Amino acid sequence: MFVTTLDARLTDLYEEMVTLRRHFHQHPELSFEEQETPRFIARYLRDLGLDVREGVGGNGVVGRIKGGDGPTIAFRADFDALPIQDLCGHDAHTASLLVLAKVLAEAELPGDVVLIHQFAEELAPGGAKPMIEDDCLDGVDYIYGVHIWTPLPFGTIGIKTGPIMAAADRFELTIKGKGGHGAIPHHTIDSLMVGVNVASQLQQIVSRRVDPLEPAVLTIGTFESGQAFNVIADEARLSGTVRTFNPDTQTRIMEDMERIIATTCAGAGADYELNYIQGYPAVINHPMETTHVRHSAVNVVGSAGVIEMSPLMVGEDFAYYLQHVPGSFFFAGAGNPERDAIFPHHHPRFDIDERAMLLMARILMNAAFETWEETKEE
Repeated sequence: MFVTTLDARLTDLYEEMVTLRRHFHQHPELSFEEQETPRFIARYLRDLGLDVREGVGGNGVVGRIKGGDGPTIAFRADFDALPIQDLCGHDAHTASLLVLAKVLAEAELPGDVVLIHQFAEELAPGGAKPMIEDDCLDGVDYIYGVHIWTPLPFGTIGIKTGPIMAAADRFELTIKGKGGHGAIPHHTIDSLMVGVNVASQLQQIVSRRVDPLEPAVLTIGTFESGQAFNVIADEARLSGTVRTFNPDTQTRIMEDMERIIATTCAGAGADYELNYIQGYPAVINHPMETTHVRHSAVNVVGSAGVIEMSPLMVGEDFAYYLQHVPGSFFFAGAGNPERDAIFPHHHPRFDIDERAMLLMARILMNAAFETWEETKEE
C-alpha cells in the first residue's frame, strides 16, 4: 500500500517532470562543460532538504535522502548533452530522477537513497570514474540506472542479466609514407594505398580471428589522406572503434591490429603511429538486482511489456559503478510514431514519448523497495 501511494504521488508530479525535462532540453551543456545544469540540480535537491555535494569528481552532484538502517541504494542519472543541432542529451534521465527524489524525500524509507547526477557520460573518459574516485558510492550497497530508448516502443522495458552493453574502445592510426607527384609513384611510398590495405585486413579480424559465437565489432569511421588530385600524400589517418564483451577478445583484437598494421606498413616501407584507447568496460548486470528490476517492471507495465534484450554494442560508463557495487541497468522504451518519436539516438530530430520518464521513476522506486524487502528477509 505504501509503494502504491508513492506511485500515485509520482503520477501527480508527472507534469513537473515534463517541465524540468524541457528546461534542461532548452539549456544543454556539453560533456565536461556542464556548469549551470549541476547548479540547478543542486538547488533543487537542497530545496528538498537533502544533504548535497557539488563538484563531485568534476561537475557531478550527489544528494542523500536519509532513511532507516537498511541498505543504501543509489540511483544514477546523467545530464550532459550532445554536440548536434538539436543538442538533445540526457534531460529525461535527470528530470525523472529529480522528481523521484522529491517523492522519496517526503517518505519514511527503510534505508538511505543516494542520488548520483553524473556529468560527461557521452565523452570518454566520462564522469562515472572520477565521481567514484571522489566517493560518490560511499556507503552504497546497491545501484540502479536506466536509459531512455526509442528503438523500444513506449510502455516496454528492456532488461538483461549479465552483459548488456559492450566495452567501447577507439583507435587513431597515422600511416607515414613518402609523398610525391602522382605521375611518379615509384619515387613515393603511397600512404593512402597502405591505409587501404590496412583497412581491408583489419576488417577480417572479427570474421576470421574471433570466435563466431563471441560478439565483437571493429569499425573504421574515418579515413583521411591527400588534398590534391595529382599528389601522393605522405600521410593517411584512420580512426575507428572496437566493441567487445569478453576481455580476452578485446586483447586478441588489440594484438591482431598491432600485428597487421606493423607488417603491412613494413612491407610497404612505411612507418605508423597507433593510439589505441580503451574506453568504458562492458556493462554487466548482476543477477539479483536485475530480478528486482524485472519484478518491478512487471508491476508497472505488465509482463507483456517486459522484454529480454539482446546485448547492445553501444557503450555506457555505468559499467564502472557495477564494478564496485551490485546493481542493474535497464532500458525504458520511449518510441512512439504518434508523437514523432521515431528517430534514432544521436539523430538531430531525436525525441521521446515523455511518459517514459514516469515509468522509469516508478520502476526505479519499486526496485529499491523490493531490494529493501529482500534484504530484510535475509
